[in-house]
Amino acid sequence: MAASPEVTRAGGSAEPLSTRYARTRGATLALCEHLAPEDFVVQSMPDVSPTKWHLAHVTWFFERFVLEHAVPGYRRFNDAWHYLFNSYYYSAGEMHRRPERGLLSRPGVDEIIDYRWHVDDAMTQLLEESDDPEVVARTTLGLAHEEQHQELILTDIKHVFSVNPLAPAVNPELKEPPRRRAPPLEYRRGREGIVEIGAGPDGFAFDNERPRHRALLHPHALASRLVTNGEYREFIRAGGYREPTLWLSDGWAVVRERGWNRPLYWHEDLESEFTLAGVRPLDLDAPVTHVSYYEADAFARWAGARLPTEAEWESAAAAQPVDGNFVEDGYWHPVAAAEGDTQLFGDVWEWTCSAYAAYPGFVPLAGALGEYNGKFMCNQVTVRGGSCVTARGHVRATYRSFFYPDARWQFLGIRLARDA
Repeated sequence: MAASPEVTRAGGSAEPLSTRYARTRGATLALCEHLAPEDFVVQSMPDVSPTKWHLAHVTWFFERFVLEHAVPGYRRFNDAWHYLFNSYYYSAGEMHRRPERGLLSRPGVDEIIDYRWHVDDAMTQLLEESDDPEVVARTTLGLAHEEQHQELILTDIKHVFSVNPLAPAVNPELKEPPRRRAPPLEYRRGREGIVEIGAGPDGFAFDNERPRHRALLHPHALASRLVTNGEYREFIRAGGYREPTLWLSDGWAVVRERGWNRPLYWHEDLESEFTLAGVRPLDLDAPVTHVSYYEADAFARWAGARLPTEAEWESAAAAQPVDGNFVEDGYWHPVAAAEGDTQLFGDVWEWTCSAYAAYPGFVPLAGALGEYNGKFMCNQVTVRGGSCVTARGHVRATYRSFFYPDARWQFLGIRLARDA
């Protein structure tokens, strides 16, 4: 019997892959421990998926791309579920429509938990008996995929609870964020000239982070911290949502069509907001969040600045340790910056002004897994840095995520930049 291959954790220590698998899978269920059975089923808008769907989909991923690949004669838990819990892998088969996931009252939550145990048993046995590099690579990808869905579980259930008139807390045991004054915002000169960005050939990274390549940085400066709620409230009170010259054409059309006049989850009085801990007073020193790219861009124009490019952001982040406010910190909400804290990692995903596109020489993964990232490289904008509900070991300076410019339900925020 081969020993389970070891993987390196964010802190540099090694652990068996089977141990990491169990830890990651357990963390997913722990996020749901305060939910009632009815909470697992609701879909409040097309971008949101029911919690039970997330629990099943990440399990389907291991079943479809690891167990069926590596275990001769493996039998699916339920053949019909392949259709229900595929997401967008068309080369793997057809799927249930995303906007209709909330119509699936069956299978029930208990059945999906049984499905998880079934797959976990098979995966544990496989990882303890095999050190096949392809199994290791696919499992590692699957664990990173599950960590992405851990974040989605929290952002999706936050939206679900926000439309409930009772405004319940997703987790009533969350810590109170520290109350402190945000340090003054300063602009710090970034590197200039030709730099290298993107992931190198070693270690895990998603395919969209590669290859490492050269980029040209023009003279620029980045803000020393994120934009705060108080600063964004000044923009609102100054009439920012009523001034068309601040907005991109598509953004102004969205603002008028949807009646936007404040960030998602802010109350009309601009004094409180809905959080994963229920309604709380608005912390004016904490980073503003749940704003679209259109809102971030408009605020930057109003502030006499712009949003950073991907290369500018990564060049700054590469010189910083990956530290910040992540899901393990127990706030599940952005917190005010401490003195000297750049907030480059955690708290909120930071909008860049860079379109989500392929790097020079980009090659997607082979087969169905090639649908993971590459096919979304159109009409979306890149965000960087992770958020307050991202797993601590999930992000790195090269990590790229992406959203449509009108997206607001994720923890999305603003860092300013300027030409220098």
